Amino acid sequence: MATPRAFLIDGTAFCYRAFHAIRHLSTSDGRPTNAVYGFITMLEALKKKERPDYLAVAFDAGKPTFRHRRFDEYKIQRKPMPDALIAQLPVVKRILQAYRIAVVELEGYEGEDLLATLAKRLAGRGIETFLVTGDKDALQLVNSHIKVYNPHHKDGAVLDAESVRARFGVGPERMVDLMALSGDDIDNIPGVPGIGEKTASQLLQRFGSLEQLYDRLDEVENPTRRQHLEAARHQVELARELVQVRSDVPLELTPSDLRLQ
Repeated sequence: MATPRAFLIDGTAFCYRAFHAIRHLSTSDGRPTNAVYGFITMLEALKKKERPDYLAVAFDAGKPTFRHRRFDEYKIQRKPMPDALIAQLPVVKRILQAYRIAVVELEGYEGEDLLATLAKRLAGRGIETFLVTGDKDALQLVNSHIKVYNPHHKDGAVLDAESVRARFGVGPERMVDLMALSGDDIDNIPGVPGIGEKTASQLLQRFGSLEQLYDRLDEVENPTRRQHLEAARHQVELARELVQVRSDVPLELTPSDLRLQ
């Protein structure tokens, strides 16, 4: 008997992609429909190709999250969602409800936290789970039961632990450490000056973890890099907290609620 499979979709990102990929599509009375059409097209393609047993779509609730409360400048450089896209989100959600596909959102949390929470619950029941997202944050969740599914990835849709290690030089269990050191421009999370992904990966390969790196900081030969690491110690601790995806969100949904109908 085949192992049941679940696909958990980052709905906000899917809508953004559809909105920007398709232009100038609207009803006869001028209501924009490009995001709705693009979203449903991608959803149908996913259902047809992968035939999931479980399916859910998570959305950002649009309210300040615990990360914003922790760091005022979190995602501060992001432009507001376009009004034409905001107007289409309720339509997308109504269509998902008509499909009887679970729509998940909760104030105070981002969609990635909801996906992580559901993924852990599903994987705990032996269900092979795929996070449908292009967000690098999701890679920290990859393990033997959870993978990232990015249909737009040039090297293939499914990213497992081996793929993560090949791309970043460290496994999923060290992605939080890597992002804490290198920062994340997309979310406006500062890293250590002069340290990008490549250098962060080299440091983690050598020292094993962020904790070990700081415990053995005197072994970093480059004096400038050592000084930057020391000066940014508290900043790195904050960044690590911000990039850590939560998997303990108090959701009332159970795996059986996500079974595709």
